[in-house]
Amino acid sequence: IMSAAPPQAHVTRIARRRARVGFEVEYEALIREMFEAMRHAPGFLGAQMITPEQPGGDYQVIAHFRSEADLKAWDESPARAALQPRLCAAGENEPEYRVVTGLEAWFGPQVVAPSAHPPRARMALVTWMGIFPTVSLFLWLVAPWLTPLPFLPRVALLTALIVITMTWVVMPRLTRLMRGFLNPAAGR
Repeated sequence: IMSAAPPQAHVTRIARRRARVGFEVEYEALIREMFEAMRHAPGFLGAQMITPEQPGGDYQVIAHFRSEADLKAWDESPARAALQPRLCAAGENEPEYRVVTGLEAWFGPQVVAPSAHPPRARMALVTWMGIFPTVSLFLWLVAPWLTPLPFLPRVALLTALIVITMTWVVMPRLTRLMRGFLNPAAGR
């Protein structure tokens, strides 16, 4: 039975903020404390902190949740509310937020420093690891049923099914599984 509601996309939120001068160590400790609290939040998938490349630069906090509803629940949680005044005291300004979902969140958003992105060759290999079996499966199972359709509608339907499967089923799992390969420095 097909559900009428579309599948929920994995959500990634990036927060950029500077620490007050002299509060950098405290700010980093508060971020790690926040990550520990997030571990107990429903739908939390993982997080990382990217420290500034140069002193006085922006910190970036990247948090992954299963759905927008899970992210909203974290935002409204007592644990987050308890941390906010302390983060504000150690932070120089209000954080800038960016939220990405679906395809945009596969490998990480553009706001992340270039040094934090996986190498393109590794992203291409992991993408191929998802596309090859997905396309093969659809060509084997679905394509024979579509032969009565004209060429363009047949290709349109097949590619739509493949994109949906890649976005909400294959890539979120594959990138989580291949995280160490994609970002070896993040595992340290």
